[in-house]
Amino acid sequence: MTRKPDGPLRTGYTTGACATAATAAACAALLTGRWEDPIKITLPRGQVVTFPLVECAAGAGWARAAVVKDAGDDPDVTHGARIVSTVRAGAPGRGVRFFGGEGVGRVTRPGLPVPPGEPAINPVPRRMMTGAVTAIAGTVGVAPDFDIEIAIPGGADMARQTWNPRLGIVGGLSVLGTTGIVRPFSCAAWIASIHRGVDVARAAGLSHVAGATGATSERAVQRLYRLPDHAMLDMGDFAGGLLKYLARHPVRRLTVGGGIGKMVKLAQGALDLHYARSQVDFGRLGELAAEIGADGPAVAACNTASQALELAGPPLARAVAAAARGRALVTLGAAGVVVDVAIVDRSGEIVAVAGPE
Repeated sequence: MTRKPDGPLRTGYTTGACATAATAAACAALLTGRWEDPIKITLPRGQVVTFPLVECAAGAGWARAAVVKDAGDDPDVTHGARIVSTVRAGAPGRGVRFFGGEGVGRVTRPGLPVPPGEPAINPVPRRMMTGAVTAIAGTVGVAPDFDIEIAIPGGADMARQTWNPRLGIVGGLSVLGTTGIVRPFSCAAWIASIHRGVDVARAAGLSHVAGATGATSERAVQRLYRLPDHAMLDMGDFAGGLLKYLARHPVRRLTVGGGIGKMVKLAQGALDLHYARSQVDFGRLGELAAEIGADGPAVAACNTASQALELAGPPLARAVAAAARGRALVTLGAAGVVVDVAIVDRSGEIVAVAGPE
């Protein structure tokens, strides 16, 4: 497990910011014959930042530049990746066009910010790159007609550690970023991935999706309902991120799956299930146990939710699942989503299911 370093955490730059820097450098070299190293760009919120170049090459009608992504102290799979941009003179009047090179994925399913068939270069990075080359073209008095190809060598292997295959992005990584800045250990990127998963499922017409807290729970729920991969939402600890988005963008049915500890926290009202941000209230768990005829004081004295489950057995798991389902329904509000909650033990066996009714 990656450990947070002591002291202040260092921010980094998104893949989109790196692609913009490489593109600006290549475009300037194409039009002026000169390399600016380090290259300076402006991020969407106005910060001016510089990137050193690690590759510079040019030929008749094209120029190529590369930068190495620095994600700061964030455990980003693309930290240290080489982001390469090749800029070519485009056909007059065609404007800026984007192409995916090695390691950049291609979108194959609807529901993502770019349509199927396009390289997985998101709208904000596209705007950043378009703005950069338009400004550079303006300095020399030419029209901004360019073909921009972004490549991330090794990106296909890196993408296997991301959501991309499940979202229908094949062959590589996405070029992402809305601010240009990577915040270390930020929840935002994970929650954004949950949202994109919901979007893809809705666009595919799926009526049943599932959010699980981990791989074991996910496998159990997927096996139980025989759901396709793109119905499985890697909820992790961010139950609130999933439920609140579904409240605004509903599907017909949701299954939430997880271990007893995470589901106890959801049942008790926590929407962020991370151990550092929510804890099991064993006093309340003991009260719930007493309501079903179990030994409430003994459950209240337990050190872990798993210990409580061993003590009180499946009836406690069913009570927790029912309470977690109730909490999910409250968060979903009037969205009309049918919900069931499955509690999965460490061996991958489902020990309780509550709902749907």
